[in-house]
Formats: sequence, structure tokens, C-alpha cells
Amino acid sequence: MFVGSVVAFVAGLTLYAVIRVLITGFYVVTPDQRAVITSFGRAERLSEGMTPKVDEPFLSAEEQERYRYPRVRVVHPGGPYFKWPWQKVHKVSISTQALDLSWDPTKRQETVEAVTKDNLTTGVNGQIRFRVSEGNLYAYLFGVASPLEHVMGFFISVLRERIANFVDPRGQGLMVSATEGEKTNDETAVELSEGVSINDLRKNLPVLNAFMEEQCRSTPGRYGLELDAALITTIDPPPEVDRALSAINSTRNQVAADISTARADSEQQITMSKRAVEIAANNAQAEVAPLRELANTLTAIKEEGGSDAIRTYIRNMRVPLLERARRVVMTTHGS
Repeated sequence: MFVGSVVAFVAGLTLYAVIRVLITGFYVVTPDQRAVITSFGRAERLSEGMTPKVDEPFLSAEEQERYRYPRVRVVHPGGPYFKWPWQKVHKVSISTQALDLSWDPTKRQETVEAVTKDNLTTGVNGQIRFRVSEGNLYAYLFGVASPLEHVMGFFISVLRERIANFVDPRGQGLMVSATEGEKTNDETAVELSEGVSINDLRKNLPVLNAFMEEQCRSTPGRYGLELDAALITTIDPPPEVDRALSAINSTRNQVAADISTARADSEQQITMSKRAVEIAANNAQAEVAPLRELANTLTAIKEEGGSDAIRTYIRNMRVPLLERARRVVMTTHGS
């Protein structure tokens, strides 16, 4: 009986070892995945040591030292690979993924609320595209408990700070030019007089997206996630604020249209005045031209024949006039 129990125990142990080691010990890494092997919870590291410092001017020296993680051995696509029972495979997808800005594992929300510099609460919607950094898998797998949640929190906090302090770059430059004494046209004055932060945000969404991408370049070193693109698509204020903004925009467009009409009328009047001056100048030149020609003729006659030739010329010029005259009055000298 004892021998049978020992044999059964050894057979069961052998069967468990076969199932645990041989059957579950093989794994495959797909083309869109990378894997990291841990032995008793410790990742297999490379001999090169630590990852380089994060090249980010917004981080202090202490933070740059904090976010230096060990370099681990990465298992590339292929297989089947073998692992021992005390080892664990951590597979990560490195394909580009998209996530709504409103994603939050702790609460349900349809939009992200932010306060503008005018103290207006507005809703922000959009997406971010990201992928896991293959060069810093340690930060993604072992640096923080939920790297995606950390990245979203970091992104939203930076976004809210930027919205709260956002100023239209073009309008700010025009204000500087105006303070320096440079001239601005009427259309520029209308745009400067607007000064509504939500309108500025809506007009400068590419600038806001570029700023967010620049600020999030440190996320690979912090959390092992690379931000591929920030796509902030809509800035939606509350309904009552939106109605007020619509009224402001309608008034601004009407003012701009009136200014454009007045400018077109003034330019038309100026053009007509210039044409009238040109016509008057041409008429004056047409009237002066015969007189100048006559003066040149008389000068040439006097130079060639003297005063007698002038008197003869004048007498000959009177003959056609005398033929057309109905009455001729002869006066004597001194009467």
C-alpha cells in the first residue's frame, strides 16, 4: 500500500511537471507585441545599465535622476519561446492606440471641464494617439501601477493649465506692435477688440495641439508611453455662454462687414476722384497744346521775318474771320 502511494505521488508529480513545464512553458510573441521575462518577480536586465536621462527642460535635475529606469531584455516577435515555471511573461502591445480625453477609470464623464482665463467653464473633447515605448518597457510595466492613467492625468492637468492661461499668439503680437507705435488696420482692431478666450481657443486649436505634444515629450521617460498626436477637436462652452458668444460673433461679423463695405466705398470714391483729376488734367493739356503750338509758330516767324512778318501773319489770320463776320467796326487810333 505504501509503495503504491509513493508511485502514485511520483506519477502525479511527474504529470504536473510535464503539464506545468512542457505544455505551459512555451509562449509566442505576435508581431505587434514585445515581451519582458521576470524571474521570481525581477526583470531580466541588460548589462548596459540604466536608461539615459530624460532630455526635457521642464524637469528638474532631481526629477531627471528619478526617472532613470533599468534597461531590460526585450523579447521580439517570434517563437515558440520557452520559460521556466518560476518565470513570468509580460506581453505588451506596441501598436498605436487612440483614447478619448474623457476617459477616466475612476469616474464616468462625457467631456473634460476646463476654466478659461475669462473664468468661463468650457468642455474639451478630443483624442490622443499613443503607443508603448519599446526603449523603456520597465517604466511601463513596473514604474507605476497604471501608466495610462498617469499619462492621462498628466495630459489633462497640462491642458487645463494651458487653457487657463491661453492668449491668441497673433493678437498678442499685434498688441505688442500697437504699444510700440506700429499702425494697425481696422480689421485688426476689430479682432483685437474681441478678446474672448473661447474664440481664441477655437481659432488656435493647431497651436494648442502642438503645445500639448511638446509638453508630453517627457512621457516616454516618465511612464514608458510615447504620445503620437494630440487631437483636441472641440471646445464646447455651456449653452448660455455659447449663445452669448454667438451674439458676440454675429456683432463682430456685422462690424467687420460694415467696415469692409465702408472701405470699399472709400476706395471707390478715391479711384473716381483720381480718374476725375486725370480727365481734368488731360482736358487742360488738350486746351493748352494749341496755344503752345501757336506760341512756337509765332516765335519761329518772328525769328525769321521780324515784326513785319508777325503783322502780316496776323492780318492773314484775320481774313477768314472777317469773311464770317456779319458786322465789322472800324475804329481810328485815339477815338
